[in-house]
Amino acid sequence: MLDSSQSLIQCSCLILTIFFETEPSTSSSTPTTISSTSASSTSTITTTTITTTTSKSTSTSVTSTTTSSSSTSKTTSTSTSTTTSTTTSTTTSACNLFLNQTIYSAGGKPWSVAVSDVNNDNKADIIVANYDWNNVSVLLNTGNSTFNAQTTYSVGTGPWSVAVVDVNSDNKPDVIAVNYNSNNVIVLMNIGNGTFHAQTTYSVGINPISVAVADVNNDNKPEIIVANFNADTVSILLSTGNGTFSAQTTYSISSGPCYVAVFDVNNDNKPDMIVANYHSNNVGVLLNTGNGTFHAQTTYSVGTNPISVAVADVNNDSKSDIIVTNYGSNTVGVLLNTGNGTFNAQATYSVDTGPWSVAVIDVNSDYKSDMIVANYVSNTVGVLLNTGNGTFHAQTTYSVGVGPRSVAVVDVNNDNKPDIIVANSGSNNVGVLLHC
Repeated sequence: MLDSSQSLIQCSCLILTIFFETEPSTSSSTPTTISSTSASSTSTITTTTITTTTSKSTSTSVTSTTTSSSSTSKTTSTSTSTTTSTTTSTTTSACNLFLNQTIYSAGGKPWSVAVSDVNNDNKADIIVANYDWNNVSVLLNTGNSTFNAQTTYSVGTGPWSVAVVDVNSDNKPDVIAVNYNSNNVIVLMNIGNGTFHAQTTYSVGINPISVAVADVNNDNKPEIIVANFNADTVSILLSTGNGTFSAQTTYSISSGPCYVAVFDVNNDNKPDMIVANYHSNNVGVLLNTGNGTFHAQTTYSVGTNPISVAVADVNNDSKSDIIVTNYGSNTVGVLLNTGNGTFNAQATYSVDTGPWSVAVIDVNSDYKSDMIVANYVSNTVGVLLNTGNGTFHAQTTYSVGVGPRSVAVVDVNNDNKPDIIVANSGSNNVGVLLHC
């Protein structure tokens, strides 16, 4: 279920063989090879040396295998009556999109991550909801691809999801989080230097589990939208305009709503709600009527236990499609938009065990939206590149920490290449995989 934690234990083997051979007048050395493979880098080095001399020589062979890098080195030596030396060296290196993760300590059970520039220095910062510690962490970006130690802010009990949006129009992004066990949503107003005021709380439904922030009534003021997992409702809190919010209005949906996204899916310039319903094995779409209220949901069948949803145009037809992680099926489902706010049946793509969170963004600069998935049980992040017609290649996986629950994809080092940020709930840290 949602609160369970699982982990995989992986091991790597190192095989080391050393061989010595000595002859009185001629020598030859066997190749030395060190090889390994990983999802992030590969390198090859070849060296050939020919030396003619009359002397004793010793040859050594070392062979090892790991799983992180690849290199090959070869040396040959021959003795005769004259002396000649030739050396050739070739080096080739390549990166498979992302480097290995760099980790930063967070709080207990970091279950949600958001990335935004919270101190207006043009550097993307990391914000994390720590479920066990009842706080939110802010890790400010140093500007050299690293982050400072976290600063924490107390919130309610069991913060599950976090968003970062300017809610009072002062050009300073604020923090919004839902507290699963407190049955409320909180707002931490930004002071202006990346620090925050104490929380203001608003009551919502039972066990709020996901939060989104968007202007749903076209008044240029962002509203708060919350999925209430054990109330089977979605709450809308309309903005009053000064960073405060009205009491919730609720909409009934299917059983176990665990994620909500807000996006215009029928091109009428009114943002709609898309909800992943965990127990009902469907996705609900609630179209916006235009004044901040919504029609009853239309449901679309997906895989087992849909737990996260994203909305993006994946086939370049200017229509927003739905992407859903099916936790119990170990798949990602893609529902292409027909053009009027309705959707085709899902096409599924296999990923690792326990896909929990998905982000959709072009990661290889080919103008096609790719899928990035946090696989909770497998302790990996999977990247599925877009083929160009709304279908996807098989995933490439990258090892991360224990129990990755949330993933964001944002350029954090200002090199115009999107990086992966993942909350590792079982490791109590955040992993940053820089694009290479």
